[in-house]
Amino acid sequence: MMVAIAAMALPFSGGLKAETVTLSLEKALEIALSENVSVKVADMEVERVGFAKKGTYASLFPQIDATGMFQRTIKKQVMYMDFDMGAIGGMSGGSSTEETAGGGESEASSSKNGGGFEVGRWNTWSGGITAAMPLVNAQLWKSLQISGMDVELAVEKARSSRLQTVAQTKQAFFGVLLAKEAFKVYKDVYENAVVNFELTERKYKAEKVSEMEYLRAKTNLSNAVPNVYNAESSVILALWQLKAVMGVDLEMEIDTEGELADFADQMFRDIHENDEVNLDMNSTMRQLAIQAEELAASIKLQKYAYLPTLSLAFNYSYNAMTNDFDFSEYRWTPYSYVGLSLSIPIFSGGKRLNNVRQTKNQYNQLKLQTQDTERQLRIAIRNSLTTMETQMKSYNAAKEAVEMASKSYTIVQKSYEVGRSTMTDLNDAQLALTQSRLAESQAVYNFVVAKAQLEQTLGADFTGYDKSNE
Repeated sequence: MMVAIAAMALPFSGGLKAETVTLSLEKALEIALSENVSVKVADMEVERVGFAKKGTYASLFPQIDATGMFQRTIKKQVMYMDFDMGAIGGMSGGSSTEETAGGGESEASSSKNGGGFEVGRWNTWSGGITAAMPLVNAQLWKSLQISGMDVELAVEKARSSRLQTVAQTKQAFFGVLLAKEAFKVYKDVYENAVVNFELTERKYKAEKVSEMEYLRAKTNLSNAVPNVYNAESSVILALWQLKAVMGVDLEMEIDTEGELADFADQMFRDIHENDEVNLDMNSTMRQLAIQAEELAASIKLQKYAYLPTLSLAFNYSYNAMTNDFDFSEYRWTPYSYVGLSLSIPIFSGGKRLNNVRQTKNQYNQLKLQTQDTERQLRIAIRNSLTTMETQMKSYNAAKEAVEMASKSYTIVQKSYEVGRSTMTDLNDAQLALTQSRLAESQAVYNFVVAKAQLEQTLGADFTGYDKSNE
């Protein structure tokens, strides 16, 4: 087991497979912004709202439909006239057999229905075209404006998804770098434990150290092995997390380039660049502002329900009424009209008034939510800035501690070789060095993660990030 661990190389910094893709932070962000599922869904939502807007605009154009109808009469309608049907027959003058038969049928029908007569025929056919178009409709015009705001809101939500994806990708990328730094530290601890064990073993065989020293060195070596494996597993899991956030195939072999130390020299510059902050570009505040505009427009929309509406209607159709199904003998007659329809709202039981009150209530709720959201965002900004400043100080302290702990370990190791120090002294020096190196990496990680969260809160997009690193 010792041989296997000693020969182990850092699996993500050298000896990579030919198909492994090495990613910089900028490249990882570009892939995430094009492949992440949340971003794709947000873009599709923008497209959907755009279709809805076009559908609303279609209400301004004439709505044309083709119509067709067949109607079978079950019981004919009866009509009553206030004059003598016999007198009408006498006035007609003619006495053909057909007319006489018709007159007899009419008289029979009239007698059957108590003096009335049936009208119409058993089959009614109709087919034609209808068209309608609004001319004056204030509610429709205002709804078009609200539809445009819906598109604007969807675009802002898509931007929010991108900001969130950028922040998550940065955090996952930095998580990989932190895991790799921890792996390096624990691998160095193991290698030092191997060297110390071999030295102690030679001394023990030469009877220059006690069995207790030998067993302690062997125990240190055994204790270092799990830490190496755990750190290596953390690197693998961090890479899987990065692939999941980016939206790429989880079986794809990737690696990250660079180290956390590469971002350390930007800490002082970044903390000063973010002294002056505002919420003008914050996505949440911009969404709330758009929603407030929509509700203000909705109030006017509800008030416009009190206004009259005017629309234009047109109809052109052919009709036929028969008693049989001999289509060749049908006589089709055209029927058409064009007209204006004026609708004046008078009374609705208070529905329109309560709709206005409801929308105003929603508007007032949104104002309170906006105020509370702004306070919470300012607290988040202050928290991020405080964390960045604290981690900058922690990094300076950890960096100095690493230098002193490294020098101390070297001195104690040399002293142990000549027999002036014990294994306990060497273990204490190794522990101090390990803790200081991990603290240095953790401080940089905490800083860059807090910076990513701050950029998301401030609404700094990916383009802004590129420019800041040029």
